Amino acid sequence: MHTGKQLSTEIDATVPTAARMYDYYLGGKDNYAADRAAVEELDKVVPSTRPLALNNRRFLQRVVRTLTQEYGIRQYLDHGSGLPTQDNVHQVAQRIDPTTHVVYVDNDPMVLVHGRALLEQDQRTVVIQADMRDTDGIFGHAETQRLIDFSEPVCVLFNSVFHCIPDSDTDGPLALARRVRERLAPGSFMVMCQLVSPDPEVREFVTNFMDQATQGHWGRVREEKDVESYFEDLEILEPGLVEVSTWRPDTEVTPRQLTQEWIEFGGVGRLPV
Repeated sequence: MHTGKQLSTEIDATVPTAARMYDYYLGGKDNYAADRAAVEELDKVVPSTRPLALNNRRFLQRVVRTLTQEYGIRQYLDHGSGLPTQDNVHQVAQRIDPTTHVVYVDNDPMVLVHGRALLEQDQRTVVIQADMRDTDGIFGHAETQRLIDFSEPVCVLFNSVFHCIPDSDTDGPLALARRVRERLAPGSFMVMCQLVSPDPEVREFVTNFMDQATQGHWGRVREEKDVESYFEDLEILEPGLVEVSTWRPDTEVTPRQLTQEWIEFGGVGRLPV
């Protein structure tokens, strides 16, 4: 099992990161020339990536709103949360109930710096720096222990992050999902989605490109059947595992994924009560 080596607190502006590339796709300002150049190269082969990133963010917001409003979830553990944008998890949830607790986890030191600045006055929300595979370190972290009561239902988010993790019997997405699930109370939720493609050439290109661009901080683009395996032993909420722009859309005119060279695929699972 991944124990997590010491993470760097230095920000390297010359090496793109998935968090900063995602920030650029969402119209943020917390990115560098290397991130923007990587995005431009990626767009030449998979031009739907920007709308895909926007749709993924909206999916996250709908999920949090649904679970807070309809299922009474008041604590969230967000793995690979990325850089703060508009309508983050804590903002969506705390609009419904200000007492909601949120722990953000990311290994990017820039996320830590910006997140802590944003949350300085918020005692119910925290950002911790950790490798998302370091389950012991995350669940045992003093701030996680302060904010999350694991004897009660919690929502664990793995939103658009599993493609950043390589395959491994002990550290891959399936092993990680199982490890986390074992620690959750009945009635808890797991939100999981990742980039998939039915086209082996797209999978190979993007996997190789991102692995090279991020200097090894990448896993791979997978297939829908891989994502389905993460949800074993979970009750999957309607409408099931889907391309995320179609998960409980707010309106009939909600933007949909228009091209299909790759999609964000997943959904929401609940531990049986």
